[in-house]
Amino acid sequence: MENKVKRNYDLVMQEQMKTVEKGTPLLLHSCCAPCSSACLERLKDTFKITVLYYNPNIDEDAEYEKRKAEQIRFLKETGWADFLDCDYDAQAFAEMAKGLENEPERGARCYRCYALRLSKTAQIAKENGFQWFGTTLTLSPHKNHEWLNEIGEKEGSRYALNYLFSDFKKQGGYYRSIDLSKQYGLYRQDFCGCKYSRKA
Repeated sequence: MENKVKRNYDLVMQEQMKTVEKGTPLLLHSCCAPCSSACLERLKDTFKITVLYYNPNIDEDAEYEKRKAEQIRFLKETGWADFLDCDYDAQAFAEMAKGLENEPERGARCYRCYALRLSKTAQIAKENGFQWFGTTLTLSPHKNHEWLNEIGEKEGSRYALNYLFSDFKKQGGYYRSIDLSKQYGLYRQDFCGCKYSRKA
């Protein structure tokens, strides 16, 4: 059996960015302010970024609002991106998770959660005239960046958009997010977001 050669998505992104005209609009899905920090710092001189906050997976209204408020505050303080909100659609996540309640963290339920959020991002990008979209989720060492890029590429094809491949934890990205979180006093949550990750 042949071993599948893994793509270096950080290098793929670097090549993509060489072809992009400065100031090109990008819709960037963000899970939270800390994860967005290092991603935005890296992309802001190439793209005109709008952060999309779509996270129906987050458990409890208060947690959702706290993370959203931190995202908005961070963007206001840095000026690195505009902000586009989505309604808190917890029902969408609940329906997606049906039958997958007992899946382990980083299993099939997480794949479906990635797909839920990236599909919505691509849809909103298309509706709002963006040609490029991406996500900050690849910054986390706890997320499967190969799944995320696979889903993003698929959704890009579906909506005839350019998906920005990424592996933002490369080049010290995750550690840079920790530094920026300290610098801006950002709230760093201790679980991914859903009630299942809270138990893990």
